[in-house]
Amino acid sequence: MTILIFLLLAVLMLSYSNGANDNFKGVATLYGSGTMQYKPALILATVATFAGSVCSYFLAEALIKNFSGKGLVPDNIVHSVDFVLAVALAAGTTVLLATKLGFPISTTHSLVGSLVGAGLVAVGANVNFNSLGKTFFLPLLLSPVLAVVIAALLYIIFKKSRQVAGITEESCVCVGKRQWVPVTEVHSVNFTPLQTTQITVAATSDCINQYQGKFLGINFQSMLNGLHYISAGIVSFARGLNDTPKLVSLLLISNLFSLPVNIFILAIAMAIGGLLNAKRIAETMSKKITRMNHGQGFTANLVTGFLVIAASRFGLPVSTTHVSVGSIFGIGLINKTASKKEISKIGLSWLLTLPVAAVLSAIFYFIIHLINK
Repeated sequence: MTILIFLLLAVLMLSYSNGANDNFKGVATLYGSGTMQYKPALILATVATFAGSVCSYFLAEALIKNFSGKGLVPDNIVHSVDFVLAVALAAGTTVLLATKLGFPISTTHSLVGSLVGAGLVAVGANVNFNSLGKTFFLPLLLSPVLAVVIAALLYIIFKKSRQVAGITEESCVCVGKRQWVPVTEVHSVNFTPLQTTQITVAATSDCINQYQGKFLGINFQSMLNGLHYISAGIVSFARGLNDTPKLVSLLLISNLFSLPVNIFILAIAMAIGGLLNAKRIAETMSKKITRMNHGQGFTANLVTGFLVIAASRFGLPVSTTHVSVGSIFGIGLINKTASKKEISKIGLSWLLTLPVAAVLSAIFYFIIHLINK
């Protein structure tokens, strides 16, 4: 019974880490484009993600089966508490470490790496790598590439359509306070910075773009903002729908609670993780990958929501992180503000996720199995 309690705590830690690293990704474009401030965006993400987690009980049976490890290692290992506990501890540690460093990594990747690491220690060459490639690696590798391409193409189509409809971008004037210190006072111990009001006429690329004009008799900017809120909610909902079954699958062997109760408590842990520790990931996703305006943010969210919901429906274990980052980066390639340095750092963290999780899982399984012999 004691080890089952440890298993529950390990999966709760993984769910908390998942929320901290993933919850804000659905609303990153709202924050990045200036459509919504950080705290309201975080609340929207939390509520929508929680709803998606609850609905996963009805819509994501295939993902629960895939991430139970069945078909990857023999059933007697899959039903071993030692194996599942090692997987949960390794995946949770990997995601928590990435969150502290500000890297938006994939919980899906960390779970796959953990399954492989513990599996190799448990059964060696009997790990079913054919199943691993077809069920896990192919969707995980293709999804970000697909997101980049679709987001880039869709944004071009939307931009051309907006121009044809006569919707234009407003120019802007940047107004703000500027502080300066007189040269004669620099060496003084006590000085008061002087403030002046500075007005600068800037290019639209230096401001958050607003749109002027009407579409079907409705103010285009107001309509776009409304659609952007909805799309962000959809992405957050889709993330809860796609990720919760992966976490719940680790508790199937414990029989501590029924499936609906397991989903509910993990959804709560996920929400708490997002509310308390999402800030660093929010800054990376919203500000560092690319600059966004309202229309670009909406387009990225639309692509992310569509791909993740479709993947959940067909039981494909795609990463919401990969799809979301891919969509945002695809927009950045078209508007020419994508940070290749930042995307390179994120890409490196993605490459390291699998081996780090695998090594940790192997170590945890070896220690746990040795203790329980």
